Amino acid sequence: MGIPTPAVAFTAKFSSTRTVVRGIGVDEVRGAFGGEILKTANTLAHHESAWQTQTGIAEDVWHALLDGNQRFVDGTMKQYRVKAMRESLFGGQRPKAVIIGCADSRVPPELIFDQSLGDLFVIRAAGNVVDAIGLGSVEYAVEHLSTRLVVVLGHDRCGAVQAACSNQKVSSPNLNSIFNELRPSVSECSNAGMALVRDVVEKNALRVAKALLYRSAILRTTMAKGDLQILAARYDLLTGEVFRLESPEPASHGALKETPIHSA
Repeated sequence: MGIPTPAVAFTAKFSSTRTVVRGIGVDEVRGAFGGEILKTANTLAHHESAWQTQTGIAEDVWHALLDGNQRFVDGTMKQYRVKAMRESLFGGQRPKAVIIGCADSRVPPELIFDQSLGDLFVIRAAGNVVDAIGLGSVEYAVEHLSTRLVVVLGHDRCGAVQAACSNQKVSSPNLNSIFNELRPSVSECSNAGMALVRDVVEKNALRVAKALLYRSAILRTTMAKGDLQILAARYDLLTGEVFRLESPEPASHGALKETPIHSA
């Protein structure tokens, strides 16, 4: 699900604890969607060499986020000069990353990555699903704020995922809209119990990351220029660590048509 990027070595501190793999991009878009998207995939392929040389900015941001996450894990978080930072941001913002996360109160991205005011453009919803409004927010950050990294962050013991795995019936059409976004990932995972929940958490994060490209011409165009990287990750509630997720093999054609939203 990603344009192959050169292997990037983490520091020894992270290499023993973090799985480092690639993000989302042209190969999987081509394999998954074809048709209307194939032309875009070919454009992305044309820019692949440029992508490989320009993703350094996004990778540097990802490493900085992992550094912050390690401080969070170790309990050695920075002391930020919030008053001065607040005043300096009065005239505008240039967030370094978009984080699409779950609304769960235990998963605040700014704390998990030890960031402060103006650092992250955060979009949160139960199950870290993305509707048209959420996708528009991502597009705004990428197109108007020049943010170059998008992270879809799932987490262990996600209540929305647990409910979807149990096939829980709900009367609210609003709650059901969340479950509808999660059910395709549930159907792709065949294990049982908590193992299933973790599998679905990871599958869902990867699906959302892929769907961002499928559903947004703005994001596809920006990626084709080599100015955007999208990746999926999982947060461990117990240890506090964030792990980058490995992209699976290309999905079948139309894999995401079960969960369409209205966007470019």
